[in-house]
Amino acid sequence: MIIKPIRNDDDLRMAFLRLEQIFQAPEGSAEADEREVLVTLVEVYESKRFPVAAADPVEAIKFRMEQQGLTPRDLERYIGPSGRVSEVLNRKRSLSLRMIKRLHEGLSIPYETLLVGIR
Repeated sequence: MIIKPIRNDDDLRMAFLRLEQIFQAPEGSAEADEREVLVTLVEVYESKRFPVAAADPVEAIKFRMEQQGLTPRDLERYIGPSGRVSEVLNRKRSLSLRMIKRLHEGLSIPYETLLVGIR
C-alpha cells in the first residue's frame, strides 16, 4: 500500500479510482485499511478545497417552515408575537437565547445552526 497526500484534483481522481477498486474489501484486510486511510485523505482535501459555510439561522428557520408547512404565525410559540417573528425573519432582530432554545426543542433545528452569529 502506497499512500500519499492528496494535493490537487488529479490526486483526488486517482484516490477515487483506487477507492473504486477496494470499496468492497473485507473488513480487517489490508485493502480495508487502505480504504479507510484514503477516505480520510479525501475528506480532508475536500474540506480544504470546498469549505462549507456555517448555515444561516434565519435560512434554517425558513427551511424548517417549508419542510413542515408552517406559517409565520406558527412560529409565535417559539419566537413571540407576530411582530417579533416578522423582525426575526426579516433580519431586523437577532434571536435571543430563549428563542433559540424553543426553536431547537420545538422544531429540532440544531443549536449549532441557531447560535451562528451570537456573541
